[in-house]
Amino acid sequence: MRVYGRTTVHEFLGDFIVYRNLEPLDKRLPSLDDVREEANIPQDVTPRKTQPSYARAIVQLLQAARELDAPGTTLERLIYIGDTRMNDGIAFANVARAGDWTGLAFTASETDEPAPPEITTQGEGKLYLSNRWDAIGHFEQFCREQNFVIDAQTAVILDLDKTTFGARGRNDHVINQARVEAVRRTVGDLIGEAFDPAAFHNAYEELNQTAYHPFTADNQDYLAYVCLILASGLYEPDELTERVHSGEMTCFEQFIDEVDKCDGRIPSSLREIHEHIHALVQEGDPTPFKAFRYNEYHTTVERMGCLSDEASVQELLTKEIVITQEVRETALRWKAEGALLFGLSDKPDEASIPTYKSAARGHRSIHRVETHAVGTNSTGVTNWQNGIKAALTPVSTNPILLKLDRQRKFKSGYLFIPRGRSGI
Repeated sequence: MRVYGRTTVHEFLGDFIVYRNLEPLDKRLPSLDDVREEANIPQDVTPRKTQPSYARAIVQLLQAARELDAPGTTLERLIYIGDTRMNDGIAFANVARAGDWTGLAFTASETDEPAPPEITTQGEGKLYLSNRWDAIGHFEQFCREQNFVIDAQTAVILDLDKTTFGARGRNDHVINQARVEAVRRTVGDLIGEAFDPAAFHNAYEELNQTAYHPFTADNQDYLAYVCLILASGLYEPDELTERVHSGEMTCFEQFIDEVDKCDGRIPSSLREIHEHIHALVQEGDPTPFKAFRYNEYHTTVERMGCLSDEASVQELLTKEIVITQEVRETALRWKAEGALLFGLSDKPDEASIPTYKSAARGHRSIHRVETHAVGTNSTGVTNWQNGIKAALTPVSTNPILLKLDRQRKFKSGYLFIPRGRSGI
């Protein structure tokens, strides 16, 4: 494994990205409201990643994106790259079904133990599961074996968090650290001098376990709010966890409604933030703790490109959120072959895009923040120093010099693609 210089996700995805709110960053694409009728999504509803209505909206966006850069081209095939068998597998199957497309998907979560890939059926498509990110090269070979053509009629969806950057099993812990720090920072700022970091840590670690998902809905906004209330002294941690285990406290909505009835006991410094979060929960907003998510944006950006270019691979994987070189390399190759690339993330927009005030101070959306690319090359790439160019292991002796789109902003504008490996 090695470092491949600094780059951004924007290098290969541009602004063809949506976060949790399903509002494209490229404003040439239709908004969620624009596609509601065609996708059969009710007003005031933002579907989540594993719902069929989410897939219908994504199909509309993919078709619009394809029309922008390849007018008249009809999408017929789908590739999906992710990190979880369940959520990404379901999302892949739903999008393929909604688009009536042939589909193949690759998911990885890196482990120390070597294991052969598992190939399973997901809906009408096939899912290639691996515990190695560099196995994406084998997935490409699998695509060829399936006579699956990657060209202008192919849409490639890249999951962002823990796939395109912060690869699961390799670098995802740094994303988790950023989120925990955002909760700690938010709760600490609101509680003030009475904040107990050790007590907060113990409560967060306990309630962040799978056993509490029925209570927290595996929603970090909910968990952050619970930690805030515990830190305020309104509830004792042991008392709350006992009520959850006994079934007396069944869900987050029950908890925040109960807190609301304790209005006279809520510290005055927390009353306004409680009322704001409670109102958003009642409205059905899945991201009600905005202050926490704004902090998460900053704690995430602080961990991108933060180390020097002399840092070792191990240092980068331990302390910095890095771009997954295997995904980057493959995405650039597929883009050169004409495929449409599109990024999806269930990460809240508030944790991914700077506020107007932050943007005015020079902060950028996380896909435009420069960081290091780290990984291995899965196709015999011998040199990609600083993201400038790649020399793929030749299948024939006559390489084709393919000029890259200047929008990729490579210092050199060329990618060497040997004949027989390029699909052209």
